[in-house]
This record gives sequence, structure tokens and C-alpha cells, in this order.
Amino acid sequence: MTLKGTLGLFPANRTSCGEDVEVYKDETRTETMGKLCMLRQQAEWPEASDKYFSQADFIAPKGFQDHIGMFAVAVFGAEELAAKYEAQNDDFSKIMAQALADRFVEAFAEMLHRDMRKTYWGYAPDENLAVEDLLKVKYQGIRPAPGYPAQPDHSEKPPMWEMMQTEKLAGIKLSDTLSMMPAASVSALVFSHEQAQYFAVGKVAKDQVESYAERKGMTVEEVEKWLNASLSYDN
Repeated sequence: MTLKGTLGLFPANRTSCGEDVEVYKDETRTETMGKLCMLRQQAEWPEASDKYFSQADFIAPKGFQDHIGMFAVAVFGAEELAAKYEAQNDDFSKIMAQALADRFVEAFAEMLHRDMRKTYWGYAPDENLAVEDLLKVKYQGIRPAPGYPAQPDHSEKPPMWEMMQTEKLAGIKLSDTLSMMPAASVSALVFSHEQAQYFAVGKVAKDQVESYAERKGMTVEEVEKWLNASLSYDN
């Protein structure tokens, strides 16, 4: 098995509408290389009933020098190894190969995120956490992934792949349904804000779907397809 991946650190600012993040080619911030569209939290939660988060809230507006990170990592060779064991009717070794691949890629993602915080990005150079504290997410910032509760839309992956040149540099591909290939893969956006936290968007109403579709340059029907499991209405 072999581990490969890409990471990106880019100048970024929240757009004037407050819902998206513009990513720039360089620190002059005059030319954009992409836009990341976010969804705002709909689910009520007892910890902060007066707040409804969007990931865009964790990026500073224009006029401030802020950045956003991202990465994609994968294990190569695991699927071939599992196929070899399957051909030998060795189910135990097949399952173990697949399980190890999942653990390896999660460990790689954890290590890369740590290195981003301490070295590459360097916003927490003095961090020195025990493993149990890392697993409890006691470090500064978050690394939510497209398709997860804070951004349930997998169609945000292609802009990330383009900005990081992920397929070209690491060979990690996206399927027609935007699943990552190889299967043992992890991708994420990385936010450094001290108050950044994980949250669940919840069920999305038609008004936000229409706004989101307009911001993404997609039809409402396309957005409804990608967000089908997160809609608060029947489409």
C-alpha cells in the first residue's frame, strides 16, 4: 500500500453575501481561482439556539488577510491487495487489508492536518497535544469534508480538486457520483478560526436551495439532486 495526497493553502475571503468563500490565486487577491459555496445551518440546537452557522462564517470578509486550507489523501494498492486475497478465498486477509487501508488514510489525514497547523500554515506552531487530545479535537480549527453534516453537498469536491490539482498530482479521482477513488480516501476543507466548530446543516428549505443554486450557477433541479437527503420538502 502507498499513501499519496495533495494539500492547498490559499488566500480567501467571505463574499459580500456572507454565504460563500472566494479563493484567490495569490496574495494580491485580485484574481479568483475558484469559489466554495456554503449552506447555512437550519437545525436548532440547544447549545446556541441564537446561532445558525455556515462554514463561510469562519472566513474573514474582504479587507482582511485570511486563508483557507484543503487536502485530499488516499491509500493506493489496497483494492488490488483485497482482490488478490479474494481470488485466494482468503476473506480474513481481504477484510484486514481493507480495514488497514481505512486506518492508514485516517492516520495520514490526521498527520497532514497537524503539519498544516504547525508548519505549512503555521497558525498553531506551539501545539503539543497528546494523541487522546487530538482524537478529542482539542486543536484550533476544524477540517469538515464535503458530504458531511456541515456541508452535505458532494458537488463542492470538483472545485477543490481543480484548485489542488488532485488528480494530476496524486491520482485521486472523482466518480460520476463524486465518490473518491481509491475508496480509502479522505478530503477536507481546513479552517483556522479559533471559534470554528462542527455543526449539522440539517434539512434545507426551498428558499435556501434556490439561493444556493443561483450562487453555484446550477439549476434548482441539479441542486435538489445533490441535496436530496437533506431537503425539508419533497421534490
